Amino acid sequence: MDDFMKHALEIATAQAGVRPMTPEEFMAYAKDMADGLRGIAVAGELAASEEECIFVVVNGMSSIKDNSITCLVCGKKGKVLKKSHLAGHGMTPKEYREKFGIKKGTPLMCKALVKARRAQMNDMKLWERRADKRSTMPLDALADMSDE
Repeated sequence: MDDFMKHALEIATAQAGVRPMTPEEFMAYAKDMADGLRGIAVAGELAASEEECIFVVVNGMSSIKDNSITCLVCGKKGKVLKKSHLAGHGMTPKEYREKFGIKKGTPLMCKALVKARRAQMNDMKLWERRADKRSTMPLDALADMSDE
């Protein structure tokens, strides 16, 4: 007798203690329970063995949505995939991008956040401030900067 049938008989015995069952009902219940347990075990083995394959087949760029990004290793969703999260999987952001076919310069964050940060940087116009600082600097300070 296999383990699934032993467990199914234990469950059926416990069920029979709670409600009256005929011997035919008891055996049918135990058989259904054994088949169910066997199906769960087989499905679990398939999911465990094919887990890596499922995520590799997925296009890495499709995991980056408007309001979330999904980690293709563990399936966790968030706004940003941080270095610390990827370190938990034993990867760097560069290795993650290579493994899942994400382009080199693509940020590992949702599209809405990228858009908001880009707009914020455009509003700050840091390049203009830097040019203004250089134009007001003395010539000897500019020469020192060019030596570096």
